[in-house]
Amino acid sequence: MSLDTLKKSNSLDKILAAVESENAPVEKQSYVDERLWKPELDKSGNGYAVIRFLPAPDGEDMPWAKLWNHAFQGPTGKWYIENSLTTLTQKDPVSEYNSQLWNSGVESDKEIARKQKRKLQYYSNIYVVSDPKHPENEGKVFLFRYGKKIYDKLMEALQPQFEDETPVNPFDFWEGANFKLKIRKVDGYWNYDKSEFDSPSKLNEDDSELDKIWKTEYSLKEFNAPSNFKTYDELKNRLDDVLSGTQSTTSSAADVELPKTEVDGDDKSYVDNVVKTTSIESDDSLDYFQKLAIEA
Repeated sequence: MSLDTLKKSNSLDKILAAVESENAPVEKQSYVDERLWKPELDKSGNGYAVIRFLPAPDGEDMPWAKLWNHAFQGPTGKWYIENSLTTLTQKDPVSEYNSQLWNSGVESDKEIARKQKRKLQYYSNIYVVSDPKHPENEGKVFLFRYGKKIYDKLMEALQPQFEDETPVNPFDFWEGANFKLKIRKVDGYWNYDKSEFDSPSKLNEDDSELDKIWKTEYSLKEFNAPSNFKTYDELKNRLDDVLSGTQSTTSSAADVELPKTEVDGDDKSYVDNVVKTTSIESDDSLDYFQKLAIEA
């Protein structure tokens, strides 16, 4: 670059504009996974919506993904919120530590193990038929996170217990059934016992519309992909830090004091809404909460 070019480009306005850009406030990034749909309670503490469980995405075999994780606060006040390697049928440091506590025979150790036990979550694609609190969601495809109670209702539809009941594949476009999600607050937790399937019906009479819905489904494979899990050593390091505060070498999202939020009766964990109420800045925490947005 010539001196003449430098003279023309090195203007006061240009430098001030650069300074203003550097000092501009950084917009906080949202870590809420917009793919996830969640019902909302009304003022009386009840919730209602109608959803349709969708078939497995194109190229995948199963219409649900199964994920184990841990969410607990250690004696240091730090939180451990991580996917469990037991999902991949691998050894996990928390499960090993909980086994040691349980096998000690000491009741106080067993109580700690209970609080630190792994939580089970499932993910499926759904089509929102009716969402009274958020009608803008109707007619759209989302991911839906649910626990064992709703999973058991799916299995009951697939494999009814009584001879006078006809099996229904709730994930079928043509012969499946809408799911009436009914939520009550029981002992402070979300309860789904009154939820039920409607009579079998075709989701849409136009197969071309069903094809469009199918093509907009989200992949479920990512939930069990190795990239969605830390290594055993990384998890062990995190666990040691949460338990004793001696192992961490970088800023950690587990160091954040998480607020208590609404929990549901399927897992009774704080994971559900924490990404909506916590802001962080470090790169390590950023990666962590991007993953947590999928877990929660």
